[in-house]
Amino acid sequence: MNPTLKPSHPTFLIALVVVIGLITWAVMETAYVTLPLLPWTAVPTLLLLALGEAFTGWNVLRRIRRKPGTRPVEPLVVARMAALGKASAHAAAVLAGVFAGFALSLADSLDKQTPRTDFFVSGGTFLAALVLVGAAFFLEYACRVPKGPDDEEHERGASRA
Repeated sequence: MNPTLKPSHPTFLIALVVVIGLITWAVMETAYVTLPLLPWTAVPTLLLLALGEAFTGWNVLRRIRRKPGTRPVEPLVVARMAALGKASAHAAAVLAGVFAGFALSLADSLDKQTPRTDFFVSGGTFLAALVLVGAAFFLEYACRVPKGPDDEEHERGASRA
């Protein structure tokens, strides 16, 4: 088992959104009438999580780069924040796919009150999940160790070989 944590790949997350969205859309074509109304509370919840992760990323980034007035950050804390960012990006991509599938399946029923309400809730939740994916990517980026002069020189030497 490889103990290193690799950054999230945008293509994998996009594929996750698309595949989960298509699966949800296929299921919703037959199962929508049996479901209760979608809760609108997912939108502010996801946005608050995104705000928290963006703020944490900004704080970690400043501390890793040793900006004036900040304390150094413990390596274990950075590893945990990187894992949180990766997990949040994947979970938010799954949620975005689910709610994109909901919105796609409801797009042809906007003339009815309940599907129209669920369409707007699912669309808002989809957008909030995308904001969380962006905040999670920023948190992952903030946890990267900045390259030092030795790293840059090593990369230049490796590219010449």
